[in-house]
Amino acid sequence: MLKKAVILGCGAYLPEKVLTNDDLSKMVNTSDEWIRERTGIRERHVVSEGELTSDLAVKAATEALEAAGLTASDIDLVLVATTTPDLTFPSTAAIVQAKLGVEEGAAFDIQAVCTGFVYALSTAEKFLATGQHRRALVIGAETFSRILDWEDRATCVLFGDGAGAFVLEAQDSETAGDRGVMQSYLRCDGRLVDLLYVDGGVSSSQSTGHVRMQGNKVFREAVIRISQAMEKVMADAGVSVQDIDWFVPHQANERIILGVVKKLDLRREQVISTIAGQGNTSAASIPLAYHAGVSDGRIKQGDLVLLEAMGGGLTWGAALLRA
Repeated sequence: MLKKAVILGCGAYLPEKVLTNDDLSKMVNTSDEWIRERTGIRERHVVSEGELTSDLAVKAATEALEAAGLTASDIDLVLVATTTPDLTFPSTAAIVQAKLGVEEGAAFDIQAVCTGFVYALSTAEKFLATGQHRRALVIGAETFSRILDWEDRATCVLFGDGAGAFVLEAQDSETAGDRGVMQSYLRCDGRLVDLLYVDGGVSSSQSTGHVRMQGNKVFREAVIRISQAMEKVMADAGVSVQDIDWFVPHQANERIILGVVKKLDLRREQVISTIAGQGNTSAASIPLAYHAGVSDGRIKQGDLVLLEAMGGGLTWGAALLRA
């Protein structure tokens, strides 16, 4: 019998260093008003010298374990969604596994850029549902500031660094009740790779490269594809928009979020938004926003929560869970 993947706890970490819009206006031709009007972002957190993606991931994971009442010895699967790994290899997940002291099971990275956490959550759910693993740490962690061109105002104003984590446990239906990850929907269209990409890589240039984006085209694709993914995952789960308690979107751009809210007839007060103070933290943005909703008491056990994201690839997807 298939098991259900239930969230036992979540955690988050943001670097101490804060970069405001006014700070950016001294670095590139922009202003606080220009950024806020186009993105909804006021400030973002960025790593300090020597601070690695794995460091952020470990801090978020440690908080998630504490919230779940578990220790590293209880985990047998570590998935890290990231576009900014510590090293070309081994995986950041392997490094996180070692730093946490996890001695059992598997560890690997998921690379789907901003959709990475949805991909990782769906992957972990499959491993747990089949009984191959018992408990998973699913982490989204990014140091996007390391791949930004700080002279390109179209991209450098958007992104921030951070990490968020879920602890998932495989439970029988009798134990889980209606809780757990219910449905997920993942897609990619590689024909649109030139809309959002990094212009470097191991095989192509032997360099890290910088983020490049055709913002207007990404915006148009995002609202359509994200909305379709959300409708699909709800239909597969047999629920309607009226059943949704909370909408936790990828924090890419406030205008994209509001566009999706309008298209699906959601209410703005259902949206968990962290974009103003964190910017776009790529694969970390969904777990960071989810953690914010849990921490302030909005998301409660039993609530129906809808997640979505779109990123380079283009990748996109949605997931539905009951907290």
